[in-house]
Amino acid sequence: MLALVLAALSGIFMALQGSLNTALAKTVGLLEGTFIVHLIGALTTLLLLLLGLGQGNLANYSKAPWYTYLGGVLSVAIIYLVVSAISKLGVAPATTAIIVGQVFTAALVDHLGWFGLESIPFSLGKALGIALMAGGAWLLLSR
Repeated sequence: MLALVLAALSGIFMALQGSLNTALAKTVGLLEGTFIVHLIGALTTLLLLLLGLGQGNLANYSKAPWYTYLGGVLSVAIIYLVVSAISKLGVAPATTAIIVGQVFTAALVDHLGWFGLESIPFSLGKALGIALMAGGAWLLLSR
């Protein structure tokens, strides 16, 4: 149950972050805002590590598969694209489209067991759930 609450909290933070990043980008520019957000995130993470809150070992960085570092590239793309979408669509429609894309991709990653994750088979129920989400998204997006 705690994991679901934490996941919901991250969704709340994502909607707020997208809104804040969009406001920042209107002032400094889209790519510039993306840079500032990542810089502040890196400094915040560094501070947390210096406070001893890390639980891993940075010395193991070379042991991670090369493709795991693509998350940093994707992070830039995500912030850029979220801000671009929110500024054109609004927070609710953009967030709805983002969630549908996330769930579809998550189901695919689960099914294929990508990145060393345990495979969780795709089912008719999951397909129906995604279709219902997409239908709900269409209702939210229609004006």
